[in-house]
Amino acid sequence: MSEEVKVFAPGSVSNVGCGFDILGFAIDGIGDEMIFKKNNENKIRISPVNGYENLPTDPKKNVAGVAIQALLNDLGSDQGFDVEIVKNIKPGSGIGSSAASAAGAVVAVNELLGSPYSRMQLVDFAMIGEEVASGDIHADNVAPATLGGFCLIRGYNPLDVIHIDPPKDLWCVVIHPQIEIKTKESRELLSPEIPLKKAIRQWGNVAGLMSGLYTSNYELIGRSLEDHIVEPQRKVLIPEFDELKLSVMEAGALGCSISGSGPSVFALANCKDTADVIAAAMDTVFKRTELDYKIYVSKVSEGGVKIL
Repeated sequence: MSEEVKVFAPGSVSNVGCGFDILGFAIDGIGDEMIFKKNNENKIRISPVNGYENLPTDPKKNVAGVAIQALLNDLGSDQGFDVEIVKNIKPGSGIGSSAASAAGAVVAVNELLGSPYSRMQLVDFAMIGEEVASGDIHADNVAPATLGGFCLIRGYNPLDVIHIDPPKDLWCVVIHPQIEIKTKESRELLSPEIPLKKAIRQWGNVAGLMSGLYTSNYELIGRSLEDHIVEPQRKVLIPEFDELKLSVMEAGALGCSISGSGPSVFALANCKDTADVIAAAMDTVFKRTELDYKIYVSKVSEGGVKIL
C-alpha cells in the first residue's frame, strides 16, 4: 500500500433548483487539491491552509478530520495521517467547499488503507464530516463530490444514493460573488412549513428533472429547474439575483437557481457555445456592482474525487 497520495476533490452544485437537500452534481475542473501521508503517531494532523488560516486544524473540528475519524472508527484502525489542503473553493461559496474536503479525505485515506470501502460506502463517512460545517446531515454535495455526476438522495436512514450519469452535452455556468453565506445561517431563513400546492409543484419538478436527466431531454430539464420553495426565501441574500436570472434565461439557459445556500448561482446549458453566452450575460450584470466575483464554465463532471 502507498504511504502518500494526492487527490483532486471537485466542487459541486447542490439542490439544483427543485431538489433541496436531495440532489446535486459535480463540477468539472473546480476543486481542491489535498495531500495525505501516513504517520506513525496515531494522530490526524492537519496543516494550516494557506489563505484560510481561520479554518480549524483541530481534527475534531475540521470536516476532513471528522470524516477520516469516522472511517477509522468503523474500520477499527488507529492509523495516523498528515493532511495538507490547497483550497481552491472558497468556504461559504455555495459550491461545496466543505464537501470537497470531506470527500477528498475519505477517498484518499481509503486508498492508503488498501480500499476497504466502495465509493458509495465512503459517502456515509464524508457526510459525517460535512455535518461539522452545515450543522445538519445531508449528502447532496458530498455524494456527487465523491461519486461524480448527478446524485439523488432518496433517503437518509439508511443512506440511499442514486447515481445518474449526466447527459453528454450538459454544461454548467457558475457565478460566485466573493461574499460568504454560511450554510447554518442560510438554513435559518427557511420556513418549516410548506403549502401543499407548492409542494405538489415541487414534487412534479423533481420527477420531471429526473426523467429529463435519464433521457437527455434538455427541454424537460429546463422546464423542471424551478424552485417554488427555497429560492424565493434565500434569494434576498444574493445581490442582483432577479436581474441575473432574467439575463441568463434570455441568454438561452435551460434553467437557473441558487447553488447550495449561495451566494453562487448556477445555470445549465445544452452546449458550450450557449454556456459561454450565459457567462457573458452574468459578467455584464455583475460588472455594474462593486463586488468581486468569479465565473466558471464547466461540463457537469462524470467523475468525483480523482487520485492524482
